[in-house]
Amino acid sequence: MLRKHIEVCGFHRLMWLISRSCNGDKEVPTVPLSIQSPVLTTAGTREDGSKGKTSSLAAGGFLHSVLAQRGRLVSKKGEVIPSALPQNLLPLLGRGLSVNSFHGSNPQEHQSEGLPSRAKSPASAAASGQGSSPSQPPSTDTHSQLPHTRTHTPEPEAEITTIPDVDTETPLSAASSCMVNFSDPEGYIDSSDNPPLPDGLFLHCTYTVTVYTGYGVELQVKNVNLTDSEQLSIRGMDDQGATLVLANHTLLVEGQVIRSPTNSLSVYYRSAPEGSMGLFQLHYQIFRLSCSLPKRPHFGEVSVLDLLPGGVASFHCHMGYHLQGEPQLTCINASLPVWSGKEPTCRALCGGTVKNATVGRGLSPSPHHGPNATLDRSCSWSLEAPKDQRLHLHLERLALGPTDRLVLWSGLGAGSVVLFDSGRGGQIPFEGVISEGPAVRVQFITDQPNHETGFNIRYEAFERGHCYEPYLQNGNFTTSDPLYGVGTVVQFTCDPGHSLEQGPPVIECISARDPYWNDTEPLCKAQCGGDLTGPGGVILSPNWPEWYGEGEDCSWRIHVGEDKRVLLDVQLLNISDSDMLTFTDGDEVTTRILGRYVGGSSPFKLSSSTPDLTVTFHSDPAGLVFGKGEGFIINYIEVSRNDSCPDLPEIQNGWKTTSHVALVRGARITYQCDPGYDLVGRETLTCQLDLSWSSQPPFCEKIMYCSDPGHVEHSTRTLSDPKLLVGTTIQYSCSPGFIMQGGATITCYGREPGTPVWTSRLPHCVSEDSVSCENPGLPDNGYQILSKRLYLPGESLTFVCYQGYELIGEVAIKCIIGNPSFWSGPLPLCQGEISFSVWSF
Repeated sequence: MLRKHIEVCGFHRLMWLISRSCNGDKEVPTVPLSIQSPVLTTAGTREDGSKGKTSSLAAGGFLHSVLAQRGRLVSKKGEVIPSALPQNLLPLLGRGLSVNSFHGSNPQEHQSEGLPSRAKSPASAAASGQGSSPSQPPSTDTHSQLPHTRTHTPEPEAEITTIPDVDTETPLSAASSCMVNFSDPEGYIDSSDNPPLPDGLFLHCTYTVTVYTGYGVELQVKNVNLTDSEQLSIRGMDDQGATLVLANHTLLVEGQVIRSPTNSLSVYYRSAPEGSMGLFQLHYQIFRLSCSLPKRPHFGEVSVLDLLPGGVASFHCHMGYHLQGEPQLTCINASLPVWSGKEPTCRALCGGTVKNATVGRGLSPSPHHGPNATLDRSCSWSLEAPKDQRLHLHLERLALGPTDRLVLWSGLGAGSVVLFDSGRGGQIPFEGVISEGPAVRVQFITDQPNHETGFNIRYEAFERGHCYEPYLQNGNFTTSDPLYGVGTVVQFTCDPGHSLEQGPPVIECISARDPYWNDTEPLCKAQCGGDLTGPGGVILSPNWPEWYGEGEDCSWRIHVGEDKRVLLDVQLLNISDSDMLTFTDGDEVTTRILGRYVGGSSPFKLSSSTPDLTVTFHSDPAGLVFGKGEGFIINYIEVSRNDSCPDLPEIQNGWKTTSHVALVRGARITYQCDPGYDLVGRETLTCQLDLSWSSQPPFCEKIMYCSDPGHVEHSTRTLSDPKLLVGTTIQYSCSPGFIMQGGATITCYGREPGTPVWTSRLPHCVSEDSVSCENPGLPDNGYQILSKRLYLPGESLTFVCYQGYELIGEVAIKCIIGNPSFWSGPLPLCQGEISFSVWSF
């Protein structure tokens, strides 16, 4: 902390300099030093408008001014000490640091930059007007010139140290700004590291933490004690670089944890205008950033195994809908990890052909929006079952407009039998229709396609002599015969939140000649209100998963054990702006309202303070202005009365950090693993409203696989195990025309400690021409066997001498790979044979 009044005994370095330069009370002349401190920065020169003179302060003037006043410094600890630039006193601590000079009110007066403003006493004013002493030559280094400091001591009791040549009109308060940058994975931001402030100054500092891409910054408040006039704010950036205020000091408490959305976080501090400074200490550490949970497409599902970079989100549509977009998205590493593309949608297409149709669904086409949308549409579908099978069409939903028409034909030809034609009127066959042969054609004509009108048709193929397979949307059934022969009994049950309607719970397959079910399948419809008393359940919008009706008034009353509370988990909320969903704490309408919602909302949770909670839903009777929404899905469970979550255990080969001393709602526990281990499960667990943890604790698993070494150019590879576990081998083979340099096989092996690695580096595939040996030529009186222009490394060249000549040297030489490649030996020689005659006498 900077203080205007400092204890001389605490200013250790300054006293050391004084003790090294002084003897007793002997005054030291204020002669500029020839060697200036390397930390001093340029302060410039000043022209005095009234005198037209220039004065300067050499870098050593500050020290000599202090030495000249050492007696007063020792005797009076309440005196103001003249200060050079404050950055001389900043503790760097190995961090990136930049400090701006102090600024006065007049930007044209460069000479005053870097020096605090002072009101001059008459004595000092007189001293300041006399110019420079001839015995003190001005500094010739213009890059280090500072306003000259002089001391004037006409009387001991009037002794004062001043900084002349500073106008009395200069404001007595100026800002000192500093910027400190951090890049380590962990550290502290501590106000005790702030520079000492001279009199009349206040501090303005920005501390910035920037870590590796893909990691965020988690800041925990260790201590904060600031006055109301001080400012401390914690800021982050979004993926577009815009500044986000994450927290202000008025709301900071000890133990609080703030996380940045990207890999950068800044702490902005401004001291009080009068210069007083409070205390704060913040601890930061990195954590892995992840992609947001992708949106579930309407009429589809999404599954995500990992939200960290590299994780994959897979999308699929409900039966009858087709995916529009990419079926898989990958989380991409960035300052804020994002998915590789836009979430796909699920749409029902206008017409199509289905070959080998066994089980499926046909839907009226999804309405198109925008300027290219067309109202008049005619869609036709052709369904063809396997040979010798028939099709059963079950009308799950049929809501046609006054000009809409749906026609079902048994066959694809023009003269096919009509199974159903909505244009002819009559009773709608909700029990379904059965084709005479293996094919059915469906035609739908509409002039106003929308969500409220249309049809859902489920089809099943079945063999002759059997009943078709039953179906119950939002429910299940059990059967006595999976082949559905004559005499088969099927029993139906509904999913939670639904009730069995429009049919019996049990049906039977009858008639051996032409088997059929003795009754139609029932329907499972979402209930509009009711009393719920179980320990858990689900509340669905009326008619879910279809659109809810107009003028719905539903009320659900939930009651759990007297010593329990109700926790609502709203997983989906998408209603019209003219519809309303209300949650009240208790079983009476007049009790406290927990929340009232219109339109859409992201998932959220609510908790009651009593064993009772009421949910009411009202939809607009007209529904003409805002239309309708998709509906809502609400899960509820009973929870215990408590104030904190249970503590979580430590994990082997890892450690945990806790955001709060007490594990209250919102507290987080973060797990990390030792090197060589992978975290399996969620990295961060949160204490939820129901005082349970958001997931089970993870565990650290020994890394038993190698990272993918990649492909080699101009080659193919064969893996013994696609998971690359320890022991996996990869065999590389070069493409034709290329030869391998290095080992063709690498193996993944484990290390203790550490992560598994490959046994060697990747080989290279180089062109044969670049590593071949050229033909060395023929020896005199000899020839080559299988001669050619180029020889690959490892190939041999054999030489033979003509008859009557003897080969001297190697019969065969081999091409040795190198840079360049070379032959294993020189050319042999073919030497003429020498014959000897023996004379006898």
